[in-house]
Amino acid sequence: MNLKKQEEYFSDWKQREEIAEAMLPIIGRLYRNHGIVITVYGRSLVHGSMVDILKAHRFARQILENELSVRDSFPVLQAMDNLDLAPARIDIGKLTVRYQAQGPDHDVADFVRRELATVNTGQTSLLSEPRDVVLYGFGRIGRLLARILVEKSGGGDKLRLRAAVVRKGGKDDLMKRASLLRRDSVHGPFNGAITIDEEENAIIANGNMIRLIYTDAPDQIDYTDYGIQNAILIDNTGKWRDRTGLGRHLQAKGISKVVLTAPGKGDIPNVVFGVNNQLLTDDENIFSAASCTTNAIVPVLKAVNDRYGVISGHVETCHAYTNDQNLIDNYHDKHRRGRSAPLNMVITETGAASAIAKALPELTGRLTGNAIRVPTPNVSLAILNLTLGEKVNRTDLNSYLRDVSLDSPLQNQIDYTNSPEAVSCDFVGSSHAGVVDSISTIVAGDRVVLYVWYDNEFGYSSQVVRLVQNLAGLELPVLPF
Repeated sequence: MNLKKQEEYFSDWKQREEIAEAMLPIIGRLYRNHGIVITVYGRSLVHGSMVDILKAHRFARQILENELSVRDSFPVLQAMDNLDLAPARIDIGKLTVRYQAQGPDHDVADFVRRELATVNTGQTSLLSEPRDVVLYGFGRIGRLLARILVEKSGGGDKLRLRAAVVRKGGKDDLMKRASLLRRDSVHGPFNGAITIDEEENAIIANGNMIRLIYTDAPDQIDYTDYGIQNAILIDNTGKWRDRTGLGRHLQAKGISKVVLTAPGKGDIPNVVFGVNNQLLTDDENIFSAASCTTNAIVPVLKAVNDRYGVISGHVETCHAYTNDQNLIDNYHDKHRRGRSAPLNMVITETGAASAIAKALPELTGRLTGNAIRVPTPNVSLAILNLTLGEKVNRTDLNSYLRDVSLDSPLQNQIDYTNSPEAVSCDFVGSSHAGVVDSISTIVAGDRVVLYVWYDNEFGYSSQVVRLVQNLAGLELPVLPF
């Protein structure tokens, strides 16, 4: 046994651990005081742990073919801390690599000052006052939206979750809903502290007071009675999907915009954030965030179509079972969904092909789709069997998708993995809309098969929040350019 090497490994880890611990208060201070979101090649470090920082740096091996060290990025972060920055999303991984490319003789403080000159303009806020948000529904997606919104509350000058509208379930309703927010069988415990205020009928999550409002009639609520004004309402019940039904929310005082967490019907804009953001116009008040599957596959399809052209294809989704199915065999108004979800694979329909056409009109009529519900509680897999406009090399295709995931307008939507051991559980909590499994890519001339994992709960909820941030005017500049 080489004891010297053993000690070297442990000593190196302790040194990097110490540096990562020193980075934590700077990352937190920049976020709370300046609205700066620190990332490493797209991986956010905000609210992360020391280990999260080290893991994010190790992820950079996919780009650099060696590990990006905190020893290199820490001086860049320290230089940032000495500036008076406006809100932005800043990638210290990319900044560090760019600095290293200039050679060791350049001063890091001068380099960082030049690179961040466009946001070195003084502490400010993107909004004149926080934008109120209301959740209509507090189920699987509603509670994950609450978690994300609370985590992103920052210094309190951004989105502020004010209320959740539900049907009262019983005398212990407030306590039980707080408990469901606090503990989640799939996503684990809430990252923070949760208490209840019975007098206000509210859940207090990391200092954010979320009132529970009970009603069955959305148009009969006066949100201004709760101090809620100009709010963006996120309907995650799926009860109404057309303009008439969702328009009832706009009849309530205090609501100005409505976002549906399901495919919208009729002329409601179906937005896959990052792909067709041009539909987010000021003269429209009702939007759909499409479905989790649509959000997972459309960004990848857009990337492939932009580069190679998609002639035709079939999309098959292996989707985790949902609350719509039965735990044990029982009556269901849809075919096969009445059979026990935890015990069966269930072939069912999907609207993915038509939804793709709404987000990417250029692919209208070129794709078919189907779905299989599988006995897992979360994380789904989309299989894209495509005929392209040209022959392609497997290595080139994977390299292209990797580059798109790391440095493109779609980097928040598309993630990439090259692990030969990755399975569905590894993607629980992924904030990306979809993750390309490059090991599984199949290429035969102009025929390709792509496998895309997606956390159909958390990844989709992250997309919904990105859409809401855009509606509120909270689009952070991304640096370096």
